[in-house]
Amino acid sequence: MYVLGIETSCDETAAAIVTDNREILSNVVLSQLETHAVYGGVVPEIAARAHLEHTDKVIKAALNDAGLRFDDLDGVAATCGPGLIGGVMIGMMSAKAISAAKNIPFIAINHLEGHALTARLTDDIEFPYLILLVSGGHSQILVAEKLGVYRRWGTTLDDAAGECLDKSAKLMGLPYPGGPNIEKIAANCTDHTTAIKRFPLPSPLKARKDCNFSFSGLKTAVRTHIDKLPSGDLDPADVTDLSYALQNKMAEILADRCGNAIERFLSEYKGNALVVCGGVSANKTICTELEKLTSKYDMHISYPPLSLSGDNGAMIAWAGVEKLKCGEYNSIDFKARPRWPLDPEATAIHKKGAKGAKA
Repeated sequence: MYVLGIETSCDETAAAIVTDNREILSNVVLSQLETHAVYGGVVPEIAARAHLEHTDKVIKAALNDAGLRFDDLDGVAATCGPGLIGGVMIGMMSAKAISAAKNIPFIAINHLEGHALTARLTDDIEFPYLILLVSGGHSQILVAEKLGVYRRWGTTLDDAAGECLDKSAKLMGLPYPGGPNIEKIAANCTDHTTAIKRFPLPSPLKARKDCNFSFSGLKTAVRTHIDKLPSGDLDPADVTDLSYALQNKMAEILADRCGNAIERFLSEYKGNALVVCGGVSANKTICTELEKLTSKYDMHISYPPLSLSGDNGAMIAWAGVEKLKCGEYNSIDFKARPRWPLDPEATAIHKKGAKGAKA
């Protein structure tokens, strides 16, 4: 079975072809990082125009890399939400056009489910499993009970983890995207103890036994530290130490919240795996801290390779494979969804100034 996956929910135009034997035959990702870097973040209108210009080319490149034609496809899947609605619609309509022209199933994919199912593509993880989904737009802890059934145990009360890193990096004068640049700069820190003492940071919600997150106070603390430094350009040594302190605290917070979730998960389910996904899963310090945590519980941890940690078409294609194998596909009138929770029954968290979702 060959399934084409199309991803256009934010600032990557991506397409891939994956088989039901877990083979990634192609995985083409066209990044818009340089385009948006000057603005310090993603501009939705510019992103949509770029998707409109490049989606067809990326799809053709994915087919060429796989050595296939449209006639060889058994299905076409596309991200239909959540995300920036202009980009989502471009990828979705491209998939619908292919579906109609070639008379093959169209599968509407929740972008978050694409991330959540990546571990089943790479590591063949069995249901149920625990999920830490951390990205620029989301910080959630969920249980994947089976395909299409997810229970949200925790979410952010304000900023997402990746958003906190990006905004903190901007305060420090680091380029977009902030998370990878903070990790790069933090690696230059030689005196970890001193860095943490120089820039103490809060641990929001640490005493609570739930699985929710809060990162706005952490971002505010970074700003406070910067405001106390000498005026003018920041000293590179200060940026290095503050980057290390922030990254270390982020890893500590995520591990603390996951610790609560693991104890609950092991008491309620027979699964034994923590799946870390989303763009922030590429951070090695965070993954190392989570490895230490899961080892205490003799629990397996899975996080995607770097090529699959960010937004990509392979995760969308694989989600399409999983659904198509179960006989699940969608009609051509399926509507794009700027918001599409994995657990629609979860209590809504009303965040002040909340914006469109992105994973």
